[in-house]
Amino acid sequence: MNVSNRQQLLMILAGAAIVLLIGDRLVFEPLIHTWQDRSQRIVELKKSIAQGDVVVARDSVIREQWDNMRTNTLPADLSVAQYEVVKAFDRWSEQSRISVSGLKTTWKRSAEDYLQLECRADAFGSIDTVSRFLYEMEKDPLALRVESLEITARDNNGQQISVALQVSGLRLGAEDM
Repeated sequence: MNVSNRQQLLMILAGAAIVLLIGDRLVFEPLIHTWQDRSQRIVELKKSIAQGDVVVARDSVIREQWDNMRTNTLPADLSVAQYEVVKAFDRWSEQSRISVSGLKTTWKRSAEDYLQLECRADAFGSIDTVSRFLYEMEKDPLALRVESLEITARDNNGQQISVALQVSGLRLGAEDM
């Protein structure tokens, strides 16, 4: 083979290698990355669709739960709402035979469309009366949430228990406040 033919062949091979390298860097790698990103996005979208299908399938259950929660929120009238909560505490203490020594209620605006009634209650009794009180409060349909609960013994034997309880009630539609 002639030296000039060999040089031309080497130049052609070097040029082809450079073209392939540039093609790989500028065309193939971006295409591969784009394809992988799209594949990952498709997987995420399929998961989202599956979750949406589950939510749609549970539509009636979710709506029923929301209607139940909405109907058990505190009344629109603030004084009636406070009265309902105080009456509920009286009912729970009567059913459990616990002694409620203090009950303080305050309204707190949590967002534009709802208010919270925060209640701080102090009570005392035996472990049976305290557990019954908490059970009665939990099973009541009134929309109250226990924010904090502190239980301490009032005697050395633990026969008398003191309970400091903070609950909050929800009132929807607070735009008129």
